[in-house]
Amino acid sequence: MEIAAILFSLFFALNIGASGAAASMGIAYGSGAIQKPIYALSFCAVGILAGSVIGGGEVVKTISSGIMPESVITLEIVCIIIGSAALSLFIANLMAIPLSTSEVTVGAVVGVAVAYKVLFVKSILVIVAFWVIIPLFAFLFTFAVVKIIRMFPKRKLSKKGTAILSIVLILSGFLEAFSAGMNNVANAVGPLVASGVLSVGQGTLYGGIFVAAGALLLGRRVLETNGKKITRYQTGEGILLSSTGAGLVIVSSIFGLPVPLTQITSSSIIGLGMAKGGPNIFHKQVVKKMLKVWVVSPFLSLSLSYLLVSLFLKGDYYSIFIMMSVLLASLGALSLMKAVKNESSSIHEQGGGI
Repeated sequence: MEIAAILFSLFFALNIGASGAAASMGIAYGSGAIQKPIYALSFCAVGILAGSVIGGGEVVKTISSGIMPESVITLEIVCIIIGSAALSLFIANLMAIPLSTSEVTVGAVVGVAVAYKVLFVKSILVIVAFWVIIPLFAFLFTFAVVKIIRMFPKRKLSKKGTAILSIVLILSGFLEAFSAGMNNVANAVGPLVASGVLSVGQGTLYGGIFVAAGALLLGRRVLETNGKKITRYQTGEGILLSSTGAGLVIVSSIFGLPVPLTQITSSSIIGLGMAKGGPNIFHKQVVKKMLKVWVVSPFLSLSLSYLLVSLFLKGDYYSIFIMMSVLLASLGALSLMKAVKNESSSIHEQGGGI
């Protein structure tokens, strides 16, 4: 079982790297400061490993013992938590959507805690509050700064000035990757640390290596999504985006708060797009899809972990029946809403009824 738990965690770490790549060097790549994806992903990998080893310990402690009692977490629970979170993240990676590993991991831990009725409610309320506050702050801050900058006339930079800004942007992206290592590696190794398989130091080292490998080997599609498919930005704008995300995540990591790095960066990008082009940014399909996945993902991993605990560890088949009923009812309601919407559109286009 110990080997299975470790393999689950390493698989999850690879997927964390694949998803986290877009939240770090994606901006430098999208603005053109780094031309080739392999270079962007290499910088990302190095930054993640450095951040994990140097400053990843506090968030590891929160994931391992800040949401539910550490004594409850067994190797079976580790497999359930990591498996539920990894499956949610893997689905998002297939859709090329930058998803928060913190959200799916915390959701999976909460699902187990709810199943055993040992959830630290105050802790989870604080974490969820910061999930809303920090991305919102990133959006508003970026929107305001870009609006202020656009009030002043543009000045054409010399080649030397452009080169300096490109270097600053790459360094900002590296700092953001560093912050990803501080915050996101804990999601893969926190449950292992809680179960006693790894120490905090071992977890941050091994987790950092595999998250970095995931960014380097699997991060291309999400890099393209965050870098080029949401909105276009220049070098100075990229510096603003990267430094905003990096600063917010590093401060959160120092206090041990697992925060959604990808949501923070993507919210900054959306704020930039709205400042430049108005609310039309919210009509882009990729933005709509991202917002939906952000809301659904923690509930998906929560439901999966709760279901697996009920099925394999508690034998509570009544809970499974209720969850399946809720799922079928939700799918039916969504299908009905879609049918009504299509019927309304058809009537509007044809100018009549049945």
